[in-house]
Amino acid sequence: MEPTTLTDPISMLPPIRDGLAPGDRRHEELVRERFGRLMRAYPSFATFLGIHSEDGRLADLSRDARMRELDAERRFLADVEGLDEAQMSDAGRLERELSIASAMRAIFDSETHRVWERRAGACDEIGDGLFLLFARDFAPLDERLRSMTARLEGASQAIEQTKSRIGDRPVRLWNELELDAAATLPSLFDEIVSAGRGAFGHGAEQRRLERAVGEAKAALEGYSTWLRELIGRSTDDFALGRDAYDELISLRSFDGLTTDEILEIGEEQLASNHEARRAAAREEDPEASEEEVLDRIKSDHPGSFEEALDGYRDVMFRARDFVTERRLATVPPEELSVVPTPEYLRRVMPFAAYFSPAKFDRDARGIYIVTPSVGNEPGAMREHNWASISNTSIHEAYPGHHQQLSAAMAHPSLARLLIDAPEFVEGWGMYCEQMMREEGFDASPRHRVIMYTDAIWRACRIILDIRLHRGEIGVDEAIDFLVAHSGFERPNATAEVHRYTYTPTYQLSYLLGKVLLLRLREDERKRLGADFSLQRFHDALLYSGSLPISFHRRLLAGEGGGSTLPSANATAPSMPAGIAARPNA
Repeated sequence: MEPTTLTDPISMLPPIRDGLAPGDRRHEELVRERFGRLMRAYPSFATFLGIHSEDGRLADLSRDARMRELDAERRFLADVEGLDEAQMSDAGRLERELSIASAMRAIFDSETHRVWERRAGACDEIGDGLFLLFARDFAPLDERLRSMTARLEGASQAIEQTKSRIGDRPVRLWNELELDAAATLPSLFDEIVSAGRGAFGHGAEQRRLERAVGEAKAALEGYSTWLRELIGRSTDDFALGRDAYDELISLRSFDGLTTDEILEIGEEQLASNHEARRAAAREEDPEASEEEVLDRIKSDHPGSFEEALDGYRDVMFRARDFVTERRLATVPPEELSVVPTPEYLRRVMPFAAYFSPAKFDRDARGIYIVTPSVGNEPGAMREHNWASISNTSIHEAYPGHHQQLSAAMAHPSLARLLIDAPEFVEGWGMYCEQMMREEGFDASPRHRVIMYTDAIWRACRIILDIRLHRGEIGVDEAIDFLVAHSGFERPNATAEVHRYTYTPTYQLSYLLGKVLLLRLREDERKRLGADFSLQRFHDALLYSGSLPISFHRRLLAGEGGGSTLPSANATAPSMPAGIAARPNA
């Protein structure tokens, strides 16, 4: 791979503002150093955020590189914990806590969970790095294709580095998924080559691209052979274990909830949403059984996948208009594209997913990907029924992920940018499903049947996430459980459960986050009384960043300077000085 001239990612940031307390300034310096290091270490993450100095590189996937990053995170944590809180403002102290939480979580993932040494991950690095360059038109196509070519030229090295990090306990299922990805990733390469013919013709740059694709495909063939050997000596033991799982729950800042309390919430939600679905089905047709009503709703789907994509687009923009007209929240400046899921992602994203706007790109465009089917099963179109299209579009687009993540990018804090809080991001999407029905959007019985079906699915996620990783249930039993309660087609349920096995506590974040947000909303109604405003409550959450809900609770109470709100006279907040306006699975 030819050398790429790099720009310091920190140069993309506005200068540290004057007048900060000494401790606040030192914390900001430490966070900026960490940000620059992470952008250089993880080039695809840099591309995701709109930092394009790294677009021609793939990450160093070697064991040594991972150990260097772990050491760097430990040093960062020690430096931040060593800051003198007496020299910090209230806002600075809260930002410091966010940095500590983020670093502790990163250290746990590298040191305790260690997916990186149990699952070969070259396909994720290669595929994600190419897809983000391909799907986002932040620069002319020929410029992006040159970066794709450079990344393709680095594919062989990335594959060899991946091999160096695998330890003595690789997980069979995870590496079977990687083998599947290695078989489908060339389809993305072929799309890139086709695009190159339009941009480069048959000149030298196209020949270089095609040569890089040929070398990457050959490397994948060798990688597949190696993966088969790896699978032959792999274990079926993927569970995190009870003690480590409890530790991870404590790191997630779930308002002090324990694992057992979260499991109880999942079981309660499973029962209550089953009852709510039965009631909605009786409203839809008092003479039919719940199963007959659900089958009828799922059978009412578009005739083709292209028609389904148009349906997704129609619902999401109707929902956007509804949010604005009802003054439910302030919609930020943004754009959203709806595209089919790339083939290499379809086995792990069986329905739909969302890639957020890149914070540092000028084009504030999100990407909403929708999966045509899993394994070419004809019944998979039933999951794209009209009622489900509505519910999924609320969750993924408006006022769900796209609106929330587009608003969050307006906040200038790097500490907030680097924190991982899926219970807010995913919980917000689920919360919006219910909130929009409460406000009258697509609130018919059949729409509510699907909303409760999706909530049943997310309740299953809580139960299965915990029980899988405590070693109380196996993969096949988990798939049976999900099919029995959700009614999913088995290929879709299988893809779902496979993802649960390597993302502990992520899947439970959806419904748990919704429960926590509903509790927070009720607490705010009681606290503010007649002064409570749904729009102000939503905007305070949206524009304060993607934070753990426990931190949002503190901000709403006035701690750390309080929540961030858009100007009362503006239709959307302005971007912080020095950061360009700008699109997440």
